[in-house]
Amino acid sequence: MDKNSFAPRPPMGWNSYDYYDTNVTEADVLANAEYMAMNLKPYGWEYVVVDIQWYAYDTASMREKFQYIPFGRKEMDAYGRLLPCPEKFPSARGGAGFRELAARIHELGLKFGIHIMRGIPRAAAEAHLPVLGTDTTADMVADPASICGWNPDMYGVRDTPAGQAYYDSLLALYTSWGVDFIKCDDICVTNLYPTRLYSGRHEIEMLHRAIARCGRPIVLSLSPGPALLEQSAHYRKYANMWRVTDDFWDTWPALRSMFDTCERWQDHVSAGCYPDCDMLPLGLLGKGFGQERPTNFTPAEQQTMLTLWCIFSSPLMLGAELTKLDTRTLTMLQNPELLRLENGRFRARQVRRDEESRVWAAVDPQTGEWYLALFNLSERTMPISASLAECAGMLAEYRLADARFGAEVWSGRLLAWDGDAILAEVEPHGVRLLHMEPQ
Repeated sequence: MDKNSFAPRPPMGWNSYDYYDTNVTEADVLANAEYMAMNLKPYGWEYVVVDIQWYAYDTASMREKFQYIPFGRKEMDAYGRLLPCPEKFPSARGGAGFRELAARIHELGLKFGIHIMRGIPRAAAEAHLPVLGTDTTADMVADPASICGWNPDMYGVRDTPAGQAYYDSLLALYTSWGVDFIKCDDICVTNLYPTRLYSGRHEIEMLHRAIARCGRPIVLSLSPGPALLEQSAHYRKYANMWRVTDDFWDTWPALRSMFDTCERWQDHVSAGCYPDCDMLPLGLLGKGFGQERPTNFTPAEQQTMLTLWCIFSSPLMLGAELTKLDTRTLTMLQNPELLRLENGRFRARQVRRDEESRVWAAVDPQTGEWYLALFNLSERTMPISASLAECAGMLAEYRLADARFGAEVWSGRLLAWDGDAILAEVEPHGVRLLHMEPQ
């Protein structure tokens, strides 16, 4: 199987982390999945991803001291493979894993994903558990010199045949559950080791091989960021998406800095391979961190974030509690003209930048239709312009369709070209996104 065919367009869905942190339950996941199936699936949203520590007991019980409890109790099978905690996921009792939950999500017409940490559980190594299909034990597979700086659950896996067998056994298990998406953490960059920032390189390759052998098209997402630009070819060869930023939260400085990040990665987007700008902190967030709160982004900043992610062809993963989405946010997430940018065909370039604004353009090479985004990074309303010549110059390898008007995606207004130029007033931290269809 060609891994690039697993994600013909940037994956779009929901991830439990921004709202629930480590404490999401089966009931929570199903409620969000049912909402997605009813309200977002027709617009391309399809993945439901259970994030970190679904295997751990007592999560969030020591929040004042630890996000991840050191040496806490984990649910695990006889071969050192983590299983869902049955206190949070009742259908997982008796070693059933995520099989029933995944089946219920598939019945909704959606796809099921899980978060994993790079490596093998420390508890499996300390108990000398066997590696399935080998005469080797977990302590011989584990590399105690390879750990995560922020999560205490795992050791890295050695680059050996037995190490590969362990990853193969994981993917066999996940295939039996019906997993469609894996977000692997502490692997895109291993930032505990400043002289070995890519020490998980071989484990990316092992995961890739295990997916290829399992017989199921499972999308592979790598975290955390910021990804290493010099490793872009390796990411593209072995993964479908990789985080180009550290955890992204709802502050204007973080959003403003994403323009520079996207500029650096704009030439590394291709079919099945997507630099990932991280989750979308919209709606209500933070319950698992101690207090439910609304996003700090203004409506203008929310449109800016969604426009940048889409014109760049980043995957879209919602961090909100979907069942509590307000009407305005839901309407943004159902905008078909915006989400057309996520069809997997558009190729984008930054056209112009200065301290107060950015201009981006993206074209579909098959149809010639294109989009123009005018971003205002300043604190005042200001006019922003772009010329057809500069857009065509940045996308010179493609043909831009002739268009006399651009339909503004967020307002529905038509803006006309004045000769070679187009001009729009843009509010502070806001955007005008124009859709240029062939005449």
